[in-house]
Parts: sequence; structure tokens; C-alpha cells
Amino acid sequence: MKDLIQLAIPGFVLLLVAEVVVTAIQQKDYYELKDTSSSLAMGIGNVIVGFVGKVIVFGAYSLVYQFRLFTFDMTQWWSWAILFFADDLSYYWFHRISHSSRYFWASHVVHHSSMKYNLGTALRQTWTGTLSGSFLFWIWLPLIGFSPVAVMTMQSISLLYQFWIHTEHINKLPAPIEFIFNTPSHHRVHHGSDLAYLDKNHAGILIIWDRLFGTFEPEKDRPTYGLTKNVGSHNPVRIAFHEWIEIGQDLRRAGSFGNALGYLFGPPGWSHDGSRKTTKQLRAEQRESQQPSQNQHIELNA
Repeated sequence: MKDLIQLAIPGFVLLLVAEVVVTAIQQKDYYELKDTSSSLAMGIGNVIVGFVGKVIVFGAYSLVYQFRLFTFDMTQWWSWAILFFADDLSYYWFHRISHSSRYFWASHVVHHSSMKYNLGTALRQTWTGTLSGSFLFWIWLPLIGFSPVAVMTMQSISLLYQFWIHTEHINKLPAPIEFIFNTPSHHRVHHGSDLAYLDKNHAGILIIWDRLFGTFEPEKDRPTYGLTKNVGSHNPVRIAFHEWIEIGQDLRRAGSFGNALGYLFGPPGWSHDGSRKTTKQLRAEQRESQQPSQNQHIELNA
């Protein structure tokens, strides 16, 4: 089976170089040498780990496929159409849960660790995602009858699409496209560390899932890219494993089994003693801080 991502690497490199040149000509701040070097190192590491990861995924899908409920004929166009929507919905929930469960966030955080937003950031990929079980979000597809090769091909197509949306050089596209598809504007929001943008726009190809499930946020101001607490290092090993290391530290001080579960599977930012805040808690605090001024405004107008 040919790996579409590996075949696309020369194209990734050419587009990346082109964006660097345009950025330099326009004298924008979209690139920084150390940051881009880290992104490329993470991408190379992801490809290397992927040689083993794809064997694991293909084996798991093949095993489940033996117990399939139906068999989709992949020579028919409508089978690919159904698989497209099923894969994209699977990606949405994988992505959303990767932001709401620290176990999956520990791998996904790598992609958000850059404080820049460019085509190099698209290549900043996890080394631990497959090994920690991210492929399980797609395991239902071979179970209902899609062949492992077809599922993995559609996953690659989704990732290929998501490469080009990592750019600040494209502003807004025509309204019908912005309404249906994930675009650079929508995905810039997703990479923002601003409170209004946290945990929004989890789409792969279609933004309709975010609109349907209440996680859509339009781009209003230019996002502040990176994490709410940035890694502070360009070392690829540090970037790849820093959240796993911090989870281990939290587990050692958890004090109870319940707290340990919270640190491992709870939302990022959860703490048993309130020393850190989740996105939900930060938004609640923001609403509370705004409430007095709103009440005061009502009293003044009374």
C-alpha cells in the first residue's frame, strides 16, 4: 500500500519554501528559524515512527475487519462518499476529545506547541499518537465493512487537505466555502490560545461538524498562537514528551486514585487543588468577572 503522505512530502517542501519566500518578500513575522526547524524535526520523527505505527494500525483494522457486519464495495463511488463523511466525523470526535482528555492531549499538544502559524506548523506532528491509541477512533469503520486500505487511504486524504490550511497568507474564502469547509481562517482560530478560541473548530475537512455540535467560532481578531503555557523549548524531544512527563509528575502527587484518573483522563488544566484551570473553569471565571459590571450598568440605567 502506497503511503500518500510520504508521496506528498516533496510537494510539502516546495510549498513550504514558497511560503517562506513570500513571507520574506512581504516582511511578515510568520516564520522563525528555530521554530520552523523544530517543526521539521517533529515531522521527520513522525514519519520515522509512522513506519511502525502504520503496521500496528493496519493490523488492528485487519483484525476487526474479519468480524465486519457488512462489506462495502470500494469499486463503487458511493462507498467512497460514505467513507468520506464517516472518516471526517471520526476525525472531528478524535480531535475534539484530544482537546478534552489529557491522555490524548499529551500527544496532540505537539501540534499546538508552535507560537507561529505556517505550513511548517502543519508538519509539527506527534511521535506518540498512534502508540497511545488515537487510531481507535476509526476502529468502527472496518467493523461496519470498510477495508483497512480504504480507511487508511481516506485518513491520508484528510491529512493532505489539512496541510494547506496552515497559513496566514489566505484571509477569507467565498462564504459558501467558509460555511461548509475547514479553511485557513477557521483553523487559525483552532490554533489560538486566546480564551475565546480555545477548543474550537475541530474540523478535518468539513466545518459543518463544528456548526452542528456547537464548537464553531469565527475568526474575529488575529489569534495568539501557541499554548496557554508554552513549552519554552525548541528541543524536539522536549516538545514530543513534555506533557507525558508532566502527567507522570502529577500522578505522583495525586494522592488518590480518583485524582490520578483526573490527571490522566480529565480535561487539560484539571487539578485536584485548583492550582490550574480548565478551559471551562476559565470561561466561568470570565463570565463571573463580567457580571458585576453588567449589573452595575443595569442599575445606572434604572
